[in-house]
Amino acid sequence: MNIYQKLKTDHDRHRELMRQIVDTSGDSEERRRLFEVLARDVESHAAAEEQTLYSELIESVESQPQTRHSVSEHKEASDYLEELKSTDMSNPAWLMTFKKFQDALEHHMKEEENDVFELSEDVIDDDRAVALGAKFEGRKEVEKRRVEG
Repeated sequence: MNIYQKLKTDHDRHRELMRQIVDTSGDSEERRRLFEVLARDVESHAAAEEQTLYSELIESVESQPQTRHSVSEHKEASDYLEELKSTDMSNPAWLMTFKKFQDALEHHMKEEENDVFELSEDVIDDDRAVALGAKFEGRKEVEKRRVEG
């Protein structure tokens, strides 16, 4: 699988986890479990993506603005996750913040799939995209262990 297929698979998983979390209520075991899985996966995904795909795209003048924008969206998602981790899940503000996080992440994933992938295909050849897919998987595993700390 190339980098784009791996990222899209993760995005689909993130969308499903977010949908499931919105269907939970209060400080439940299910909400805690789903959020823990989502937070760990989003954080490791973003770090691995920056270290693989975006580290290559930043080197191309034509893709620098989009790359910077995408990395700033990763920071925004990370900030939301930190806020969510420090808010009591039974507080109504938690779900309101989660929905803002969900909107931001949905926007980011759609933009990546529609704009970044297309731009990237002009900069990265098919063989390199496959190599980056393997590198992404390895980096993501390293990042998951770091996040689990």
